[in-house]
This record gives sequence, structure tokens and C-alpha cells, in this order.
Amino acid sequence: MEYPINTLEWHIQQVLQGLGQDTQREGLKDTPKRYIKFLKEFINPPKFELTTFDSEGAKEMIAQVDIPFYSLCEHHIAPFFGTATVAYLPSKKIVGLSKLARTVDLFARNFQNQERITKQIAEYLSVGLSARGVAVHLRAKHLCMCMRGVQKEASTHTYAYTGAFSSKGAARDEFLSLITK
Repeated sequence: MEYPINTLEWHIQQVLQGLGQDTQREGLKDTPKRYIKFLKEFINPPKFELTTFDSEGAKEMIAQVDIPFYSLCEHHIAPFFGTATVAYLPSKKIVGLSKLARTVDLFARNFQNQERITKQIAEYLSVGLSARGVAVHLRAKHLCMCMRGVQKEASTHTYAYTGAFSSKGAARDEFLSLITK
């Protein structure tokens, strides 16, 4: 299939041809179109409202662990993926539980780096919930590291803390105990 010149599909086809691939063989004919469709879907996660409710006096940590996420390394356009643990100390509001996972997707589904995602999640929830503190931990495998370069599988861990989690103490210790279980 030939794509119109200067379309996104045409440019992807040119990359494939530049890498010595036969873009007319059956398995690659529609790959540029499928790849562009994938990217458009992936980097546009569904919008959502950060639905909150009265905390009804809840003051203890609320946490979700093992939230799966997928992202694309902005340096290599290779996937990285893993799990997030997100916790917050409510002030006057609590959030609908699905919104924690949606927040992870909101920032992960793009060309990103793991450190930035971690920080963005913490800041977004801290402001959006007026929380007394937010803690975020991401554990991920980066295919850019596994498949090229050093070619080693290792988990990368990143952390971000706001408010009561910022200083070392009971809140941070309780959060970290979730990760080591």
C-alpha cells in the first residue's frame, strides 16, 4: 500500500523502508496505519473528572497498590511498564477509587520518563484532593534497557512525596511497608 506523501503513515513507511523492510509484504502493508492508530489511542487516555466525596472524618492513609501502567520512553520510543502504588492522607475529601488508577494512566500514557510520571501523579493528587500528603511509587521495566544497550532486566523504582509524606516518619514508613510486601 502506498500512502499519500507527507502523511504520518507515509513517514512511518519511509522509516520502515529506511531500515531495509519490504513494506509491501503482507505483514507490513498496513503497519504504518496501525502504528499511527495505536499511538493516537495510547497517548490520549480517556478524560475523567477527579470525583471527590466528603471524607466523613477519614484521616488515615488510603492506598492502592499494584496499579498496572504502560508508557513510552521519550528517549527511545520503546515501552516501559510496571506497577504503581499511590497513597494519600485525606483532609476534607476522599476520591473515587477508580480515579487513582485513572490518574496513573493520565500521566503514564505518553512519551515520558518514569521520574516525571511519579512526580506528576503526586502533584496532581495533592492539589486535586487538598490532601495532607500524597506518596507515589512506580516500579517499572524499561524495554529500551532490556532490548538494547546494556540488555539487562532490572526494575527501576521512583518515589514522590508531598505533605506529611515528605519528611521521614510514620506516614512514610507505613507507605513503604506496602511496597515491600
